[in-house]
Amino acid sequence: MITAENLTKRYGSKTAVDGISFQLAPGKVTGFLGPNGSGKSTTMRMAVGLDRPTAGTVTIDGKPFAQHKAPLRTVGAVLDAGATHPGRTGRAHLRVLAATHGISNKRVEEVIELTGLGEAARKRIKGYSLGMNQRLGIAAALLGDPAVLIFDEPVNGLDPEGVRWVRSMARQLAAEGRTVFVSSHLMSEMSQTADHLIVLGRGRIIADAPIAELLSSGEQRVLVRTEQIADLANALNTSGVSLEHLDAETLQVTGLDPRSIGRRALETGIVLHELTPQQSTLEDQYMKLTGDYVEYRSGGQNQEEAR
Repeated sequence: MITAENLTKRYGSKTAVDGISFQLAPGKVTGFLGPNGSGKSTTMRMAVGLDRPTAGTVTIDGKPFAQHKAPLRTVGAVLDAGATHPGRTGRAHLRVLAATHGISNKRVEEVIELTGLGEAARKRIKGYSLGMNQRLGIAAALLGDPAVLIFDEPVNGLDPEGVRWVRSMARQLAAEGRTVFVSSHLMSEMSQTADHLIVLGRGRIIADAPIAELLSSGEQRVLVRTEQIADLANALNTSGVSLEHLDAETLQVTGLDPRSIGRRALETGIVLHELTPQQSTLEDQYMKLTGDYVEYRSGGQNQEEAR
């Protein structure tokens, strides 16, 4: 379990994490989302003792990370896939880590196999691709068979097979009763992986809820197709209803359910060729939640300097 209470981190005048509190229970994959500069990586770094909180606390199984006598057996973390000695082989890197905790070489071979390092484990790390570095980082995180896993952007640089593998692995680890904390910018991937979401915006929590709850709170959209699109638009154009013309015969309607749309079409003699409800996506909800919290915007807009 990971518990944060009034966790705060300041760098000079910049507040990176602003008094956040949460509790991550075992048996779930908790997704950690937020725009660049929102404080996700800083929060994860404080969880494993790489940054010291300005105020508040973050504990793992009731204790700060530094107080665990064998941290690799309690927490596995992937925060920087490049934090390795480039001159070592992948196998040597894992053996050095294992030796610090009395972990057997047999376990090293197990995680090499589990993470698909294979022949790459014999090669020097300086020749690794970003994706292979990610696999090595995950192998190191799994060495001590820990109950808590913290992954910061674990699918970065992975090919589609690797992305699917990380998704499956995270869900399997949670199914075994472990606490799995994963940050990502890939909404489609997070929607298939996470059970619960915490969303940060400028260092503060703006959502902390099961993913199903966040998705169900979105506005219902309906795809409607007809050859009488102008007549249908006039019939549906009332207060609270949003219409988006997707092409010459297709409308996307927000603010009316399919039954109401069908009834209005019938009343006005409009023939419909399609009437399909569309579920709100995680990307839709994320953009809605974080729209006012984005510090770094594209298109030449002013940017705030942030750490």
